[in-house]
Amino acid sequence: MRQMWQLLEPVHALVYYAPEVFEEFAELGYEVDTRWPSYFALRAAPLGAASAELVAATFYSFNPDMVAAHVPAAWQVASPEQVLAARTRGIDRALRRLIDVVSPEVAEAARQVAKAVNTAGRPLAAANAALPWPEEPHLVLWHAATIIREHRGDGHIAALLTAGLDPCEALVSFAAVGAAPVEVFASRQWTSSQWAAAQDRLVARGWVDADGNATVEGKEGRESVERMTDELAAAPWQGVDPGRFAQLVIPVTMAIVQSGLLPSQSTLGISR
Repeated sequence: MRQMWQLLEPVHALVYYAPEVFEEFAELGYEVDTRWPSYFALRAAPLGAASAELVAATFYSFNPDMVAAHVPAAWQVASPEQVLAARTRGIDRALRRLIDVVSPEVAEAARQVAKAVNTAGRPLAAANAALPWPEEPHLVLWHAATIIREHRGDGHIAALLTAGLDPCEALVSFAAVGAAPVEVFASRQWTSSQWAAAQDRLVARGWVDADGNATVEGKEGRESVERMTDELAAAPWQGVDPGRFAQLVIPVTMAIVQSGLLPSQSTLGISR
């Protein structure tokens, strides 16, 4: 179901880049000159007033020092309930601006997939799944996309743990297979010494060479991680016609991608 994730990820990710969301967060009092104060608040809010340790654990790939710079300070600006209301208002405005109409059929199809997720051991999926469902089709689609992508993300962390990759090694190994330039992964704010140490550990393991490029073993290891991620994400899609679903959601995805709001490259390895 990797293709379905690639189609839905832009729908969810719009919330991190839409100017309407930044406006709503500025109204709450968040600094919006950079996206990180709002990012940590709006993604972690379903967890409640989470600690830095909890956010770092569930987000996984960020330097814990970076997380601590924004959490729990985020909850001193606004409560999680206020943040959730602001993100709903922001994504509502953004989707209304970018998309003419979201069909009830695609919204309901996405809802059924999201309701089929097994949230056991998947904290971010569980936290979002516990939120009330909106009524409007475009918000139903966005909420479903959020649950589905966090379900996949929680499973991806399980796959990384199974492969024995710590948070920084996960990024180094992903950069090594060409998912994105190393510079893109700097957004997670691991220091150069931390990055080099993680690379050295992967060199010793045989996953990367001295120049930071993936070896055959490293490529196979990363593909194993992605394959396990796909397998762990597959269950909710049983009974869904992928061709029909793609046909329904592609117009929404393309409208978001063509807006130019999403980055051309990301740490997810999906190119705009």
